[in-house]
Amino acid sequence: MKTRPAAGRWIEGWNPEDEEYWERTGKPIARRNLVLSVLSEHIGFSVWSMWSVLVLFMSPEIGLGFTPGEKFLLVVVPTLVGAVLRLPYSWAVTRFGGRNWTVFASAVLLVPALLAFVFVQRPGTPLWVFLVIGATAGAGGANFASSMTNITTFFPQRHQGWALGVNAGGGNLGVALVQLLGLLVIATAGDTHPSYVAAVYLPLIVLAALLAALKMDNVDAVRARPGALREAAASRHTWFISFLYVGTFGSFIGYGFAFGLVLQNEFGSTPLEAASYTFIGPLLGSVSRPLGGRLADRWGGARVTLWAFLALALGTAGLLLASRAGSFGAFVAAFTLVFVLSGLGNGSTYKLIPAAAAAEAEATITSGGEARQAFARARRISGAAIGIAGAVGALGGVAINLAFRASYQGPQGGGTTAFACFLGYYALCMAVTWSVYLRPGRKAAPGPAPAREPRPARVR
Repeated sequence: MKTRPAAGRWIEGWNPEDEEYWERTGKPIARRNLVLSVLSEHIGFSVWSMWSVLVLFMSPEIGLGFTPGEKFLLVVVPTLVGAVLRLPYSWAVTRFGGRNWTVFASAVLLVPALLAFVFVQRPGTPLWVFLVIGATAGAGGANFASSMTNITTFFPQRHQGWALGVNAGGGNLGVALVQLLGLLVIATAGDTHPSYVAAVYLPLIVLAALLAALKMDNVDAVRARPGALREAAASRHTWFISFLYVGTFGSFIGYGFAFGLVLQNEFGSTPLEAASYTFIGPLLGSVSRPLGGRLADRWGGARVTLWAFLALALGTAGLLLASRAGSFGAFVAAFTLVFVLSGLGNGSTYKLIPAAAAAEAEATITSGGEARQAFARARRISGAAIGIAGAVGALGGVAINLAFRASYQGPQGGGTTAFACFLGYYALCMAVTWSVYLRPGRKAAPGPAPAREPRPARVR
């Protein structure tokens, strides 16, 4: 059997739920595509969150003396555009194929990277130009939706928590790595050369696009029938999970974009001081995401998610106390803990999507439905729900940065009001998780999917 199709071809009959097929044929193909998906998504996240670093350089010394409110706006715009583009990106991978869309989604990142490289070297560039460039960087955040929709089709349901966690965690590392790069530039060349940050990604974007074109695969299972998005939107689980994902991923990306500016406004940190700490939280939060998926595979996504939100609430209370006490060390430590917990929650919350779809498929089969059709529908809805949850969750990052902007521009001039709002949202997420997925007597609770019927695979 041919397991490596020519570039651009589609693998038909993809059935990772058949254990024999998975071990013999599916696993090596799935893992190769996972590695390359992580690379593309990682660079996408780096380009998306690049403005969280570039704003640290912006000062009168380089002719870009923007106010704190304008800088928060510069990190809000790419977050918002990235969230809005996630739905069409999720659909696009089902229309054009995982490999094909990854090539395009990687190559298009040359636009925001090149524009940033050129214009941050021009003193006096008006704010609106940077807002437009930041909007184009939103394409990097949209990569997440197409990547996750693609990868969920490659792995059996029993491994999807781990696979989605690795894929998303590797992508999320892009937030930490671009901030670490910013620290390296500031420490070696000073805080007047933001173009160096953008320059590093230009060859990496080309490399990711070429590797995707040469080594990735399209599989027929990713193709969605017309109406898949509508079916996913009609499921109550899609919206409950999206609400929870606002609390987990919204926290991760929102805090990742805002952390440096928060340190500058809360404690008067210099660009070097801020950059010395901003990468730690996103780094640990990215590493913890696969762990959250693995724990969800073992203990259930709902249970792990509930504990993650409880811990997030406690961590946010720690931020409030540290802020009031003016303790820089305690503030950074609490913020880092919140990043780790948001990463765990990201992994466990996303596990709820395929688990909920599989539980509904199992209920259909129990009531007399045909197994193959039920599971095909579950996989189709999972891909569409991932796109919806990813888009809604990213909007949480927008809300966080707008909350910080309003809080620091308010009468008190601090972050207390913003942190109090976040604490309240985590409490709501705990209530939703318990009442929908853990309360005794609930209906349609997510559970493991039974084995699927084997199906031969072929490549055309």
